[in-house]
Amino acid sequence: MTGRTAETDVPGTDSAPLGRRWPSDDTSRIPNWVYTDEDVFRLEQQRIFGGPFWNYVALAAEVPEPGDFVRSWVGDHPVVVVRTRRGTINVVSNRCAHRGLAFCMQQHGKAKTFVCPYHQWSFDLDGNLTGLPFKRGVRGNGGMPADFDFAAHGLNTLAVAERGGVVFASLAADPPTLQDSFGAPMLRYFDRVFDGRELRVLGYQRQRIPANWKLVFENIKDPYHASLLHVFLVSLGLFRADQPSKVVMDATGQHAALLSRRGGQSANDVTAEIRQFDDRLELHDKNMLRPAKEFPDDHTVVMHTLWPNLMVQAQTNTLAMRAMAPRSAGVTDLHWTYFGYADDDEEMTLRRLRQANLQGPAGMIGIDDWEVLAYNQTGLLSDPGGAGVVEMGGLGVTDEDHMVTEAAIRAMYVYYREVMGW
Repeated sequence: MTGRTAETDVPGTDSAPLGRRWPSDDTSRIPNWVYTDEDVFRLEQQRIFGGPFWNYVALAAEVPEPGDFVRSWVGDHPVVVVRTRRGTINVVSNRCAHRGLAFCMQQHGKAKTFVCPYHQWSFDLDGNLTGLPFKRGVRGNGGMPADFDFAAHGLNTLAVAERGGVVFASLAADPPTLQDSFGAPMLRYFDRVFDGRELRVLGYQRQRIPANWKLVFENIKDPYHASLLHVFLVSLGLFRADQPSKVVMDATGQHAALLSRRGGQSANDVTAEIRQFDDRLELHDKNMLRPAKEFPDDHTVVMHTLWPNLMVQAQTNTLAMRAMAPRSAGVTDLHWTYFGYADDDEEMTLRRLRQANLQGPAGMIGIDDWEVLAYNQTGLLSDPGGAGVVEMGGLGVTDEDHMVTEAAIRAMYVYYREVMGW
């Protein structure tokens, strides 16, 4: 395996990378510049996405046969996930070893070899260089040096881990095990969905959000906003502050799960504080929200964030992977993969697809988020020296048995500061 190229020197000191200092030693403030500064974004690519962490890259069901491949991302680093002839899954940088060209432009497909279109260097599915034109020159002219070593010019390969049909990759040379990285509390909720049953991909969506990747990630760690912003959620009783709910985190604060059980639609003292609540709203087609119980617990919503790039959505019966591909400090691509189980009957598959209309780029719930995240980025850009306040629920960074809290956001930034050196 070839690790990522070593970091270039980072301006500043170990205690203050880039010359930046966090505005407070407590957990209640987040500086605006972490969302707007391009130098911070570059450093994140090295220390977070290039660090000793597992990035989601694909479902194994997307590459079921030898030669099947799908393009993906580790931060802003393009990769290709491919099933080898031996049946194993390999992840290689989408970067030719010759001149650095992104050699794979298809989102998914099947290949026996990868051939760079620029100079036709070819690589096998393990990433080994297998051929290049004019190696011995043409009629005595040119050619590669006699000591040119094919073995030293393969594609960059990443560490790979798979659990329950989900494929992760790391640019680090020696990352921890996936189990150690997630921890027992998070594995419980991961294995709830990925329990060994064969997965079946139902479809994809792609969108570009004009906001920093951390704002997108925080959105799913933030139950506080869900009862206030989303008229669809609160008015139809899907996710409200007065419902049984929990926020569960791992010991480090990297990962979190928001858990909730659907309640009623009636007005009460809680909905009196929710400006968006409207108990007159109803669906003409009730099938949209008619769930079927499929897990042993009573949770109807489990939104699981796994550092640094994945959100696993289990909302009613819709199952989806939301993978972030940061493009710049102010732009994030969000890749959705909807899936079910291979043994789902036609009715369950239809239910999953119907309920998928709640989320996605134009979903009845999701569309609210993408708009406010763009507004959020715009406001932050106007005051890079300012700081956001995250005091809802106090200053704690531990699990909560309610959703009126920003604890998961605070916990994430405690860990973020440690990784980044702030």
